[in-house]
Amino acid sequence: MKPVTEIQRFFQPPEKQSYFLFGPRGTGKSRFLRNYYPKAQFLDLLDGATYFQYQNNPSRLNALVAAMNDNQTLVIDEVQKIPSLLSQVHQILESDEYPKIQFVLTGSSSRKLKRQGVDLLAGRAVLRHMHPFLACELGSSFNLQNSLQQGLIPLVLGSHQSDETLSSYISVYLREEVKQEGLVKNLEAFSRFLEALSFSHGEILNLSNISRECSVKRSTLDGYLEVLEDLLLGFRIPPFKKRNRKSTVDSEKFYFFDTGVFRSLRPIGPLDEPLKIQGPALEGLVIQNIKAWASYRQNKEQIYFWRTEAGNEVDIIIYGPKTFEAIEVKNTQKIRPEDLSGLQSFAKDYPTANLKLLYRGKTREKYHKIECIPVEDYLLSLRIK
Repeated sequence: MKPVTEIQRFFQPPEKQSYFLFGPRGTGKSRFLRNYYPKAQFLDLLDGATYFQYQNNPSRLNALVAAMNDNQTLVIDEVQKIPSLLSQVHQILESDEYPKIQFVLTGSSSRKLKRQGVDLLAGRAVLRHMHPFLACELGSSFNLQNSLQQGLIPLVLGSHQSDETLSSYISVYLREEVKQEGLVKNLEAFSRFLEALSFSHGEILNLSNISRECSVKRSTLDGYLEVLEDLLLGFRIPPFKKRNRKSTVDSEKFYFFDTGVFRSLRPIGPLDEPLKIQGPALEGLVIQNIKAWASYRQNKEQIYFWRTEAGNEVDIIIYGPKTFEAIEVKNTQKIRPEDLSGLQSFAKDYPTANLKLLYRGKTREKYHKIECIPVEDYLLSLRIK
């Protein structure tokens, strides 16, 4: 695999306009920005000296900007560390007394900003996200089996000790984000929650069951889940209900943002069946690629799943102005008739949808309207147009 520093990202920054760039730690935000803006000024708030200078005197930012020239770029890395800086940024953007510069404000969490009532500059800066690598960004370096084990976080893939880096990833988040920022009162309970939640990766979210498994009150888990999503470590997918003809479920599905993180959290013992882990891992890998692909296209497409009360299900629905796809993901090398049943049921209600089954085989096949595609081929085909 080529060095991660040489892999071209599909993310395209807004031209000249100020923007927030959020993404989990290790997804390559800072490295990308230093390469993309080689002449930009950088304020790294993870640097202790820089942090204390601006924490004690946020208005120092005004003096820094006053010395810049029009059309320059100023990157403030991990802006959530000092939310009060956003008030200074807002003031500068609204004033005619300062050079017209572009602010790029990165963060690995929106929790502290939201908690202090920050309105993200009242729309004066757009919101963008950086994700783990897409398979198509890696190209010939993409290896499906390795990705199912290690995920696609640049920090992990660029490490000489990738397994150790991955295993420590969550503990770093717990120590540096959750504990230091005081986001939860009981770190041990939150850790148990994460482990219990790993069994729900790719499943309908049932917090009552998770509460019993991790011995944490059900009322507490709503807050835990919000913290997890604010830290960008997981996301929910809603059910598809447009023009419903069948009775469908109302609950959401949950996924960790990266398959490697899911695998590192999911306990494995002698009684575990490999397929019960490999299936959700594969589905999660596909959906994290689709989520990143849709994000880089500025969310022209929305992502759903479909499940009827009778038990018919399609893993992923992509719905947008020019896109309507139903995708089933199967961790199998041979296609069985029952593998097609969910897509067939969906097609009866939505005959205009493109139907795809992704599987671990090597050949493309077609059964009536259902295209059966090797999952590697599909992931490598997700291009940003």
